[in-house]
Amino acid sequence: MNHLTVKNFGKPDEHVDLSGHGHRDMVMLDGMPIELAEFERGWRWSTDVKPMAGTDTCQVHHLGYCLEGHLRVHMDDGTDQDIHAGDAFEIPAGHDAEVVGGGKVVLLDFGKAFDNR
Repeated sequence: MNHLTVKNFGKPDEHVDLSGHGHRDMVMLDGMPIELAEFERGWRWSTDVKPMAGTDTCQVHHLGYCLEGHLRVHMDDGTDQDIHAGDAFEIPAGHDAEVVGGGKVVLLDFGKAFDNR
C-alpha cells in the first residue's frame, strides 16, 4: 500500500500477557507486524512462553533492536549470545532467552514474533 499510516503501542492491534513477567504488544503496518516487548526480571521464554507456544524452544526468527536491558539468548546448538540496550539483533528459530540482571528488557521486533502462539 502507498499511504501514510500511524499506529500507537498505547492502542496495539494485539496484546499478550506473559504470565505476569511482561507483555508483548503488536501493531500491523502494511501487513507487517511490529512488536514492542517488555520482559520483567525473572522472565524466561521456556517458563513464560513455552506453555503458550507448544514447542520446546522458540521457533520464530526475530529481527529487532534492544531499547533497554540485558537479554541472554541460548541457541539449540549450545551457543549463547548476550543482547544489550543499543544492540540490533537477528535471532534464528530454535532458541530460549532470559532476562539477565535486575532490570527489565524492552525490545522492538520487526518480524513474525506472533507466529508461535
